Order: sequence, then C-alpha cells, then structure tokens
Amino acid sequence: MHEARYQTVRLSRGRHTSPAQGVCVMELASMLAWEKFTDHPSSVSRSIASFLRTYNDMIDDTRRQDLYTLAAKCVGTAGSEAVEIFRASRLMAWGDDIRRRSIGGKLLDPFRRRGHGRLTITPEEAGRYAANSIRKASDDVHGRVLALVDELIAMGSRPAAWNLSEAWPLGATVTRKASLAA
Repeated sequence: MHEARYQTVRLSRGRHTSPAQGVCVMELASMLAWEKFTDHPSSVSRSIASFLRTYNDMIDDTRRQDLYTLAAKCVGTAGSEAVEIFRASRLMAWGDDIRRRSIGGKLLDPFRRRGHGRLTITPEEAGRYAANSIRKASDDVHGRVLALVDELIAMGSRPAAWNLSEAWPLGATVTRKASLAA
C-alpha cells in the first residue's frame, strides 16, 4: 500500500489522524507547508483556518474538492495581530451580510450585543461565525466563499493603515481580547 500524499488525498469532512484516513482543507494545508499533520497549521491565518475548517465540514464532497487550491493559497498567511483583527472584522461583516440575506431583517446575534458593538471575539470565533452564517450551501454562496477567502488572503499584503470601516461597515470598533495574543 502506498503512502497518502498531498497529490493523492481526497478532501473529506472532519479531523483525521493521518492522511490515509482522508484530509480536511487545513490538514492538506499542513501537508503543503511541510508541518506536522494537523488541522491547525501554524503557517495559516487563524481566522482563515477557522472559517475554512467549518466550511469544509458543511459542504458536499463535490464543492469540497474546490478547496484544494485554497489550501495551497492560504499557506503563509499567518499574520500579525493587526492583520488578524482586520480579517476577523471582515468575516463578521460577511457573516452579517449572509445572515441578512437569508433571514432578512435585524441581527440579534449575541456577539453584537456583548461589548456594545465592539468586536470582542477571537479570530477563530469570527471564522466560525461567518461560516455558520451560511444557511444553505448553493453555487452562489460557494462562489462568494471562494472570493471571500481570496480577499482575506490578500489582506495580509495590504499596508498597515487599514480602514476598518471598510471591513466592518457597521462602524463598530475592534477591541483586543486576551486570547488573541495566544
């Protein structure tokens, strides 16, 4: 029997103990980065990794295979705290937009109530929030997800003077949570 390698694995749901069992999109990223086999590769942005781990487990096998290219693109995206906050803000705004489109009306999300409009969550929580905002994975939503991840990856190469209101147009401010530095 041959050893499973990044060229031969198939993306699948869940966490795996070895590539022979299958891989999720982040486990593939760890293989491509020559890291220990894990679904939390250190070379990938925490917010992007959280979003993609959650999304990977939500979609069907056909759409999941589209994530191969994102696994390669997201290697090397681990960034500074400022970049992670910017990405987390964008994920929150995207999640809010998806929720508004699917349910129409006001958002009553507990993240928005806590902290009086401030982002008081970690990049990982922001990634999960955005992915879990998807009610039904359609081709349209899948296309938006792929575009969003490309946008998040590009944020790592932008100048330090970002305008957070572009990422989170609700005008909310961002605060640092103690676990963000971990």
